[in-house]
Amino acid sequence: MMKRIFTVILFSSLFYGCDVIKQLPQMTGVSEAEAGEGIKEALSQGLAGAVLRLNKEDGFFKDAFYKILIPEDARKIENTLRDIGLGSMVDKAILQINRGAEDAAGYAKPIFVNAIKSMSIQDAIGLVRNGDTSATHFFREKTTAQLTAAFLPVIKASLDKVNATKYYGDMVNKYNSLPIVFKKLNPDLSGYVTMKATNALFDLVAQEEKNIRHNFAARTTDLLKKVFGGLY
Repeated sequence: MMKRIFTVILFSSLFYGCDVIKQLPQMTGVSEAEAGEGIKEALSQGLAGAVLRLNKEDGFFKDAFYKILIPEDARKIENTLRDIGLGSMVDKAILQINRGAEDAAGYAKPIFVNAIKSMSIQDAIGLVRNGDTSATHFFREKTTAQLTAAFLPVIKASLDKVNATKYYGDMVNKYNSLPIVFKKLNPDLSGYVTMKATNALFDLVAQEEKNIRHNFAARTTDLLKKVFGGLY
């Protein structure tokens, strides 16, 4: 009796396992090298779209998701200045900070593309098969430090170019000169804007990766069609 029950369980497990295998995405005819190039092409396409969206007037400023506000450490400055009728000074600083990020986004493409091209992908086919934004996540994990280092001087130059540094400095200096202020503040504007701009670019690249995976029309090259076709 026990032997018969065991046999039934064993066959059930085998049939179930076959069903699961059939449901797994297949990648017939796609080599590891092609998968790696496909991932890089998808990331590059996502980056081009991200730059196009952000590198224009109001690309950051009028975007509900990516508008850059005053740094968290400086919110006390913002609240205090608004309370004493200097809200226009804060608004000007916020506008120019976003103008700086919009300008810098135009210089992001070569920096990011270079990081994509130099990225070593050990398990490219695994990344293609995995979740909707797995390639972007891998790219982000592997390159954030070098991208931040390369992008920081570009952000700083753009902030200076549109006088964001000046307006932000005026705001901070005004706050620090108030008789009620005992702890002087001077948050790092360039580092903060670099982080926010980089996060926005990564987020938009991830959205495009997901689009490529699920939308045939988004696969604009033969390589993308071959690598990502038939997965969903």
